[in-house]
Amino acid sequence: MPSSTSDFNRLPALVAIAIGIAIWFIPTPEGVSAQGWLMLAIFVATIAAIIGKAMPIGAISIVAITVVAVSGVTSDNPGTSMRNALGSFSNSLIWLIAIAIMISRGLIKTGLGERIGYYFIAVFGKRTLGIGYGLALSELVIAPVTPSNTARGGAIIHPIMLSIAQSYGCTPDKENTNKIGKYLALVNYHGNPITSAMFITATAPNPLTVKLIADATGSAISLSWTTWALAMLLPGLVAIALMPLVIYLMYPPEIKATPDAVSFARERLARLGKLTRDEGIMLGVFVILLLLWADIPALIFGAAFKLNATTTAFVGLSILLVTGVLNWKDALSEKSAWDTLVWFGALVMMATQLNELGVIAWFSEEIQEGIVSTGLAWPASTAILVLVFLYSHYFFASTTAHITAMMGAFLVVGLGLGAPPMAFVLMMAATSSIMMTLTHYATGTSPVIFGSGYVSLSEWWKAGFVMSLVNLTIWVVVGGLWWKLLGYW
Repeated sequence: MPSSTSDFNRLPALVAIAIGIAIWFIPTPEGVSAQGWLMLAIFVATIAAIIGKAMPIGAISIVAITVVAVSGVTSDNPGTSMRNALGSFSNSLIWLIAIAIMISRGLIKTGLGERIGYYFIAVFGKRTLGIGYGLALSELVIAPVTPSNTARGGAIIHPIMLSIAQSYGCTPDKENTNKIGKYLALVNYHGNPITSAMFITATAPNPLTVKLIADATGSAISLSWTTWALAMLLPGLVAIALMPLVIYLMYPPEIKATPDAVSFARERLARLGKLTRDEGIMLGVFVILLLLWADIPALIFGAAFKLNATTTAFVGLSILLVTGVLNWKDALSEKSAWDTLVWFGALVMMATQLNELGVIAWFSEEIQEGIVSTGLAWPASTAILVLVFLYSHYFFASTTAHITAMMGAFLVVGLGLGAPPMAFVLMMAATSSIMMTLTHYATGTSPVIFGSGYVSLSEWWKAGFVMSLVNLTIWVVVGGLWWKLLGYW
């Protein structure tokens, strides 16, 4: 029997192992090497273990790295096999997210994130709809430097939302969630997928998407922080503008006017006092990161002032450490950063090996042949791909697992069908965040906010489906026109 502190869940682990073994024993298809087929078996078993929550994703990733190294699937030489298994840890995108998560800890530690949230409520909070926009804009402002969307929506914005709802006596145990809490909880959540889509550094799986896009296009498309942000700017702003209103129409709160919310927010700001030294430094680092990620110094002073996005993140963290805003203990205790480093490295490694061993190409050809046989033109064909990718998230409790399992092959297929390359990869990138709207287990933020009890399961799923349609329409129409104007297709 496992100890009470064990992370290991036997049944889902056995199911994952059985799936992997079953795939391994299936006759290797023509066009796939034995090593590629074994790698696929290990990969699918890993994804199954993540979906089934056999262990935390970091622990599963350690086991996967071990299996890849021991099996010799990438090389007969044990040393080379181990180097291949650990090869992705030199990928700068992995370190970008880990370091940025450490930086975002400063928003919570200094109280700057809370201050920003209450400031927007003080400005927009005279009506309940205005509070919704205040929460959404708070999300937007801190998103570029908060790669943990769970920390952003769950640890920074959610407590603000709860304090406002409770100030009106609206709590689930009083069964009066329609008063104001249900609306605010849904706005709190649905701002999260939108802002996650707007910046590479707004959610951890986005750099994985960048890597898969580069692999699928032979590095012909390698999205920079600036390119991603510019491409997602207009559709993201339109989505932020519409989301609080759509939810307001779906679940209108009983309280419409909220003059007390402004005074409540001002009271909280007064309690926080003047901007502290550490908040000021954190704000300065925030500005420095945005300027460097947007390549503003390079545009003004020349290419010599251009920094890699990950280098910029290291600069930001170094400033916070040197000034004492964060200490090394803070960095070490940011478990999600180190956890992300491990699972990101493992999944990128396996996705890379599947590509190098020809499995992605084989799988993509099979899908493409099936779609081509329908006789549909590329717009309809790629629309099917996007919709299947989006709504298959009902079967995933991890955006990372979903992206790793499906994104690479779907990118190759869509590009092979003749879709405009840049527009298609941007649509897929946006969809990887839009899919977070769907369920109460879609991403780490959803169980936090759903668990507060303000929204029933049926209401959550209904709002999620409607918002998925709204966001998808915005990105197809507004995004498509915006990308045309930018010359992306």
